Amino acid sequence: MDRAVLRGANFVGANLRGANLIGATAQEARFDWADLSRARLSGANLVAASFVDARLAKAEMEFAVMANAVLQGGCLCDADMSGTVLDGAVISGADLRKANLRGAGLGDARLDSADLRDARLGSAFLGGASLRGADLRGAYLRLARLDAADLSDARLEAVEGLTRAQLDRAQLNSGTQLPEGLIGAENAER
Repeated sequence: MDRAVLRGANFVGANLRGANLIGATAQEARFDWADLSRARLSGANLVAASFVDARLAKAEMEFAVMANAVLQGGCLCDADMSGTVLDGAVISGADLRKANLRGAGLGDARLDSADLRDARLGSAFLGGASLRGADLRGAYLRLARLDAADLSDARLEAVEGLTRAQLDRAQLNSGTQLPEGLIGAENAER
């Protein structure tokens, strides 16, 4: 299905393990509850596609366009999403442990309660994103843009590459758990 045109297609509950969807056009397609583990989706156009509770573990999704996609509750463990456009996506409650999101665009995305432990978010754009209650322990955040990102109640212990300057641009609250050395953030209620 390399470069296939699948706009609005219904793959709800489908077994697409290891499928080759490189460069596919599947805007508004439905992949809810589908198994796309190890699927190849690099460069695919998945704008406004739905992946509710889908399995995308170890999927290759580099440079896919997934703006406004819904990945709520999905399993994206070890997925390669480097350079992927996820602006406005709903990724709340998703499992993104060890996912590669380097250079990904996550502007205004909703990642509330997402599990981002050990994820690689270097140089990712998270401007205006909501990460309320997200678990980022052990994540790599060097050069990640956190301007107006909501980190209320987020777990940031043991993150790598996070600076005071990044935190000063984000929204924190008293429940935000900061890494050692950045404890006691000024303006923690903003």
